[in-house]
Amino acid sequence: MKTTLISHASLLVQSGNTTLLSDPVFFDYLWEECNVPCPGIDLDLEKLPPIDILNISHRHQDHFDIRTLAHIASSDSILAPDALVLAPRDEILLEVLKELDFKNVTVVEDFKTIDFKDFILIPTPSLNQQDYFPEHGLLVHDGSVTIWNQVDTIVSPDIIKYIHRLYGQPDMAHMRYLPLLEGSFSFHNPIELPMEEYSSFLKVAGACRPKFVVPGSAGFRYRDEFEFLNQYSFPTTQEQFLRDLKDFCPEINGSSFYPGDVATITKEGVQIARGGSDFVKIKEDDSHKVEFKPVAEVPPIRTQTRDKVEHEKQWNEVVEFIEKQFVEKVVEKKAVQTWVEWQVVYQLEVFGQDGSEIWCLDFAGEDASIIKGRIGKINLYEGIACSELYRLIHHDTSWDYVGINGQYRTFKDIYRIRLGEFEKWVGEGKEKFPQPLTELYPAGPDMDRAKFMRDVKRWSSASTRK
Repeated sequence: MKTTLISHASLLVQSGNTTLLSDPVFFDYLWEECNVPCPGIDLDLEKLPPIDILNISHRHQDHFDIRTLAHIASSDSILAPDALVLAPRDEILLEVLKELDFKNVTVVEDFKTIDFKDFILIPTPSLNQQDYFPEHGLLVHDGSVTIWNQVDTIVSPDIIKYIHRLYGQPDMAHMRYLPLLEGSFSFHNPIELPMEEYSSFLKVAGACRPKFVVPGSAGFRYRDEFEFLNQYSFPTTQEQFLRDLKDFCPEINGSSFYPGDVATITKEGVQIARGGSDFVKIKEDDSHKVEFKPVAEVPPIRTQTRDKVEHEKQWNEVVEFIEKQFVEKVVEKKAVQTWVEWQVVYQLEVFGQDGSEIWCLDFAGEDASIIKGRIGKINLYEGIACSELYRLIHHDTSWDYVGINGQYRTFKDIYRIRLGEFEKWVGEGKEKFPQPLTELYPAGPDMDRAKFMRDVKRWSSASTRK
């Protein structure tokens, strides 16, 4: 069996006369066009072998790239005529595949065997509770050897025991190694290596005990005006994980695995051919750009609208919304009770082409009117580019874009004072303190579906060839 890394989580698996492609991303821009592959790649699609099995693990946009899928669906050469498409039981994802006119789609079930051509495929479950939609890893067996692609899944000892019951130790595993901190900067969350999560990756590898490990599913960076976020988002490297794994579980062999590398897996072991692929190569090793240094320079928020006339139109509409509609919409939300109870002084700062303007709401006061300018206290803050607030107002964007690219930033210091008493808000469990903009424009299935359908419309009607 051979596996070739295209980039990030895009993995090609070949054995006999069968080829499987997982989570393809063929083009430079991904995830709301905020990210690019890292390292950068040269991909010759004309040399890509025909795909017998297309596997989509879940609907995060670095795994479920609509532009790439539209290109595959419109191509008469990428998929074999009888190709099988594997997908999770995700209503929105399946609707997208239907809109793109994919055929022969099979909805996977945890540990239910799929026997197709030269492969026996077994989807492995995930215990991820951060997302409301499902995801799966994949065991691939060709009658001789077995690999496990963990992708982004979170697994338990029982899941690993079942994997061992099926095939013993995997001959090779593509395993999680990087706790991504996307959004942590924007939402003022801790920007440091999350020790519990990172140690869990080592523990999973130690429990699974594959004969050979390659770090997987993390090979992108922020592009252009968002590049400063690279120093705040990727707190470890393949090499660091492999060093730590060698100390944690010395008997597990492993290697880094980069675009264009080919792993040949046999019963005798695993051989890595650096740059061995004939259809994908590293164009530029720019991995230094994602070096974790969460003390680096941070630019101010600035609207994404460059045209002055268009910006003036957007600015005027946003100001009118804030000053004439914002309070009315906010007080309709159930969360207003929380803001009043916790004596919140809220500041909204909107950034244009040259500077920003500020409005406040004092939920501890008697006047519910919007206040232009500062009032000397902030304990709940939302700062946002005019362009992004304009798009939220028009339901033309999602938090998958606004919340991870640094064009929205927030913090909170929630407490309340009573006679002789000081009380800090701590929340219960994973409870989040409500914020006006995320209450007015909530993330969830409706926003996600609208986002994906915009992409389907865009890329179905466009030429996607380079």
